[in-house]
Amino acid sequence: MTLKVLVTDKLDSSGLDILKSSCELDYKPGTTHEELKSCIKNYDALLIRSETRVTKEILEHAVNLKIIGRAGVGVDNIDIPSATEKGVIVVNSPEGNTVSAAEHTIALLMALMRKIAPADASVKQKKWERSKFVGNELNSRTLGIIGLGKIGQRVGKVALALGMKVLGYDPYVSKEKAEDLGFTKMELNDIYKHADVITLHVPKTPETQNMINSQTIETMKDGVFIVNCARGGLINEADLASAIHSGKVGGAAIDVFVEEPLKESPLQDCGDKVVLTPHLGASTKEAQINVALDVAEQIRDVLSGGVARSAVNLPGLKPELLKAIKHYLPLAEHMGAVIAQLSSGCIKQIDIEALGQLADKNIEGLKLAILKGILSQNVDGVSFVNAPMIAKDRGIKVSEMKSDDSGAYIDKLRITLHTETGLKAIAGTVLQGNIPTIIEIDSFPVNIKPDSHSIVTFHKDEPGKVAQISKILWDANINISSLNLGRKDDTASAVMVINVDSEISNDILKAVTEIQGINTAKYVRLKGI
Repeated sequence: MTLKVLVTDKLDSSGLDILKSSCELDYKPGTTHEELKSCIKNYDALLIRSETRVTKEILEHAVNLKIIGRAGVGVDNIDIPSATEKGVIVVNSPEGNTVSAAEHTIALLMALMRKIAPADASVKQKKWERSKFVGNELNSRTLGIIGLGKIGQRVGKVALALGMKVLGYDPYVSKEKAEDLGFTKMELNDIYKHADVITLHVPKTPETQNMINSQTIETMKDGVFIVNCARGGLINEADLASAIHSGKVGGAAIDVFVEEPLKESPLQDCGDKVVLTPHLGASTKEAQINVALDVAEQIRDVLSGGVARSAVNLPGLKPELLKAIKHYLPLAEHMGAVIAQLSSGCIKQIDIEALGQLADKNIEGLKLAILKGILSQNVDGVSFVNAPMIAKDRGIKVSEMKSDDSGAYIDKLRITLHTETGLKAIAGTVLQGNIPTIIEIDSFPVNIKPDSHSIVTFHKDEPGKVAQISKILWDANINISSLNLGRKDDTASAVMVINVDSEISNDILKAVTEIQGINTAKYVRLKGI
């Protein structure tokens, strides 16, 4: 029987040629949601870019679908949990635009420093204003790279070749790894203080959203230059524009914006001190070919009985292995995400313990889920397939241990992170009824279901903490869905987990942290709950 593939967004012909040679291909860019819902039952594979949305409703009609390919990095337009439940593999191309994005970053930086855009406009107006466009050299300047993934590393290597000194910040890259690259690892605040140029290469998370704002800009060197080819929303555009007008920031080159397509932004009023491009980081012929080839090859391989190399979910593992641990998979990924958000400092080692009856099972899938949960907090494009390689590339050691001793539970999963600042641990189990439950945080006993939005506090065990935090949330009109307090009899310390119905702002978290006796307060956010 001939396998059928549907492509609903524009794709480079190189990818189409691969599919034509192995499958029956229908190339229908512009397919509407209703059209896709009515025809998806006829196809074994679906290849999309950013225009098509694959919803739960679509997947309910996809009776023959085996794989969805996203030609690009982001998979926000695919309902991953529903696809996983249906046994549909979801793949993407996390590295197809690495070179393109890195080169665009350097191109924007060069254009900014040498005033290329306004000089070009001037000459085209038949002017000759050489003295007006005196630029700045990059040689001997200090570049601060925030995010040392593949793109950040490539940008740094080019900067070194240009004679720049490179500083790097990445919570998952060790000092030794940075030194091997020729970079000097620093904390984020030190990057702000010492860099002449700052470039961003991090995903958008609650921790990184608006990370460049009036307060952080104030700590930077006068005349600093800022480049962002990563994600819109990392920079507060109004604060950056204000700093450019005041002269605190010498200039900025921006490819990504809070709202796209860009309609109005205060950065558009900054004249020759900014270079703005319409999200062109991945817009090269080569990048378009790379992602098309990558995803088309994975679809071909999976349909012919092979394995996807960039699976975003886990159906690619052997069904018999998944069946034994399937109820633990969501818990494992959520526990990884929680412990990563509760920790601070560069991760050196991850210990994974399977306890009780779980020790008798193959936990390779759980290990992949844990690594994906941890690494996704600060790294773009993490999948169940590439997570081990990303951990290895960042010098993170991963150990696996098993024991029959699970205490009062039939089985238990525990994760311990070794970071530059110490240890952080979390344990969980799946209770009767397949209810995923976190049962320990740093050996404090708790009983909580992972939730989309939580505040976790480590504090002195004394009266008044619940009331004070509740008052802060009450004033912000934020509803508490559940609350759990864990303490140990032999200490005066406790941990509290408050699940809430909406996002927690930095101001709210700051107010909680300032309560007397609160040692640490963290906002933990989980996706896909």
